[in-house]
Amino acid sequence: MDEVLIGSVLASTLRVTTPLLLCALAGLLSERAGVVDIGLEGKMLFAAFAAAAAASASHSTGLGIMAAIAVACAMSMIHGFACVSHRGDQVVSGVALNMVAAGLTVVLGIAWFQQGGQTPPVDASVRLTGLVPSWSEPAAAQSDLGNWVGAVLGHGVLSHNVLVYLAFALVAGVWFFMERTRPGLRLRAVGENPAMVDAAGVSVAGLRYSALLMNGVLCGLAGSYLTLAQNASFSPNMTAGRGYIALAALIFGKWKPVPTMLACLLFGFLDALAIRMQGVSLPAALGGAEVPVQAIQALPYLLTVVLLAGFIGQALAPKALGLPYVKER
Repeated sequence: MDEVLIGSVLASTLRVTTPLLLCALAGLLSERAGVVDIGLEGKMLFAAFAAAAAASASHSTGLGIMAAIAVACAMSMIHGFACVSHRGDQVVSGVALNMVAAGLTVVLGIAWFQQGGQTPPVDASVRLTGLVPSWSEPAAAQSDLGNWVGAVLGHGVLSHNVLVYLAFALVAGVWFFMERTRPGLRLRAVGENPAMVDAAGVSVAGLRYSALLMNGVLCGLAGSYLTLAQNASFSPNMTAGRGYIALAALIFGKWKPVPTMLACLLFGFLDALAIRMQGVSLPAALGGAEVPVQAIQALPYLLTVVLLAGFIGQALAPKALGLPYVKER
């Protein structure tokens, strides 16, 4: 049924988009404050490990999410200590965080759980589940309109857990914060002209640390989603480049919340489409062979390389992005 396929693709798109969107919003907050965050991948990976480890040990969803947020915030503070307080190279610091997270999660996983770097499966009672019961295919006697509403609205939109809806709600929240509140306007100003902010008597370092702290909270939510909602346990390098894809979506979205969300939806749709096209055959006119799923799976990563190369959105980057602030004496 067409409505079943559309509902399934829509549901998969929203599920895959959620960690990308949370991570991209985290990068938006730090980069609008002038701090490059290449370490999104490492923060999300370490947060996923912390969430799975804490949830499997304590059998508590809340403790798992809190552990993920705490770890991601700690990594953000390390990044800030290196780049804001000591004016280190922000790209090098972010890459270092990614490398440390990739190695340390495996080492800790082997030391604590002896499962090759994996964590024990999270209990079903601890995992985040949908807010409404899963939709099932209706009987043929029901109307076509009822089938479409049930498949597209019920299964595609209303069958997700709270973090999915929170991620999309945060798009509006981040927009309002950045555009309509005094702290948000100050945060934007420190990414454009930190000298002016300092002249107004506001701490440049304090604002950038605040942005990195919010960045850590969102990265922690993204990581906890991977292990408490999308997967049953942590496995080494399970983020699979999602942090870099989120960074590419941020660039593609011109460092603005709504366009960034649309870019994340594009990446999520490509990933969901690759899953659905496994085993699908091409039309007879094109040879009738199966669609090369590997080529479709590579599309998000190819697009990431293009965007991170700086061809799109570079002119609209915050003017102080990546530039340590040195106060004139």
